[in-house]
Amino acid sequence: MEFTTGGRLEVRISPDDVGKRVSVRRVGETGAPGAKFTDTVGVLTSWDSGVLSITRRDGESVRIAESTLVAGKVVPSAPARRRGPAATFEELSRVCARAWQAVESEPLGQWLLRAAGGFTRRANSALPLGDPGMPVGAALERVRRWYAARGLPAYVQVATGAEGTQERLAAELERLGWSLEVTAQVRVAALAPIGDLDADVSRVRLGRACDAGWLARYQRFEEPGPHVVRVLESGPSVWFASVPGEGETPAAIGRCVVDGRWAGFMAVEVDPAYRRQGLASAVMTALARRALEEGASAAWLQVEAGNEGARALYDGMGFATHHSYHHFRPA
Repeated sequence: MEFTTGGRLEVRISPDDVGKRVSVRRVGETGAPGAKFTDTVGVLTSWDSGVLSITRRDGESVRIAESTLVAGKVVPSAPARRRGPAATFEELSRVCARAWQAVESEPLGQWLLRAAGGFTRRANSALPLGDPGMPVGAALERVRRWYAARGLPAYVQVATGAEGTQERLAAELERLGWSLEVTAQVRVAALAPIGDLDADVSRVRLGRACDAGWLARYQRFEEPGPHVVRVLESGPSVWFASVPGEGETPAAIGRCVVDGRWAGFMAVEVDPAYRRQGLASAVMTALARRALEEGASAAWLQVEAGNEGARALYDGMGFATHHSYHHFRPA
C-alpha cells in the first residue's frame, strides 16, 4: 500500500470525501515513539468531531481519531482486478432475491419488506434496493412495526464490499443501535468449468420439487410447513438434486435456480457419514450441467463467512467473493 509522495506520508482526504472508498494509515493512539502503524481500507461513512468512521468490506465499522492519521487517500471504488463474471451489485442483489422469495412482501419506497414465517433471515428481512422514501430512522421504525405485527424479529439485510454497496446504511444502522448478527459472502464464478468437473454424477437425481426425503436432509427449519416449501420452490427455474443414501433420506442434496445468464446454487448438504466422497462436487456439477442446457453462463452462491469447509470447496471451483451481506437487528 503506497501512501508517499516524494518520500513523505500525506493525508489527502477530508470530510468532503465521505461516501468514497479510502485507504488510511494511523499510528497507535498513544503516539509513543516506535508505535506501529495500522492500515484500514473501506468506505468513509462519517467524519465528525475529529473522528472518522470507515466501514470495511466485511461490514465492520472502524472509528479512527483524526489526530492519529499519518496518511490517507481515496482509492478506486472497486478493485481493478476481478475474478469471475462481471456483475453489478444491483444486478446480483435482484437475482439473489428472485431465487429465494418470501411468502409475503410489501414495498417501502425502494426497500422490500419480506416475510416467510421466520424461515431463514433472507426471506424474513427488509431488503434495501434504493431510497425508502423517508428518513432512515423513520423507515426502520416502519420495519420494526411490520415485523412485530407478524410476530417476527426485525432484520435489515445490508451489503458491503463492492461498487454501489451500502456501507453508509450499515454505519447508520450501527449508529441507531442495530447490531450486525450474521455475515455471508456472495460469490461468483464462470459456470462452464463447474459443469466440466470430473465428478461422478451418475447417482445424482434432478427434479422440480423438494420431496419429503430432500426436506429431511435439509433440516434448516423446525417444521417443514407449506411456507418452507413455497420459499424453496420459488424462482424462475428451480432444480433440486439428491443422491440416494441407504435409507429414505438422501446422502446429499442441492438446489439451483436458473435466472437468465445466472445459475444460483443453494442448500448443498451432505450427510456426515458420506462426506469426503465427492458428493458435493457431484451435486454441483449435475446442477451446473442442467443450468448450462438452459442457457446460463455464470454462477453465484452465498456462504456464511465462518463456514471454512464450504469456502474451501467453492475456492476450488473458481468462486470469488463479489460482495458481502449482513443482517442487522435492533439491540
